[in-house]
Amino acid sequence: MDHKSLVGDRLNPGVGHMNERGSAVVDFVLVGALLTLFFMSIVQLMLVLHVRNTLIDAAASGAGYGALSDRTSADARARTAELIGAALSGDFARDVTSTEITMDGIRTLEVTVRAPLPVVGLIGPAQTLEVKGHADLPG
Repeated sequence: MDHKSLVGDRLNPGVGHMNERGSAVVDFVLVGALLTLFFMSIVQLMLVLHVRNTLIDAAASGAGYGALSDRTSADARARTAELIGAALSGDFARDVTSTEITMDGIRTLEVTVRAPLPVVGLIGPAQTLEVKGHADLPG
């Protein structure tokens, strides 16, 4: 390659690049698709964490409500289901249980929520996500 051909290529950028026509469009589509997939994965992860934290909060609040002296474990289940239904959807509150357990010698009300793990949007396999909330019982 001589000096003239290099200067000629710099002065006329279209020379020698005919086989690369349209490659910018392909690059844009490939990079755009990859960035969109990456962004949507982050949004989905944030949704999973939001659902998990909301379920934990509802279970803990329901347990605290059921541990009041004039309430029962059935009240804890109902309150937990109500909170989940208001914050997310009633589908996430289908399997709410409560039991009395002893933790470190203290009577405790435990509320367990089993809900779908949101894989695509809020849709996912049932009873994959399990969270628990606890509250000390009086007396």
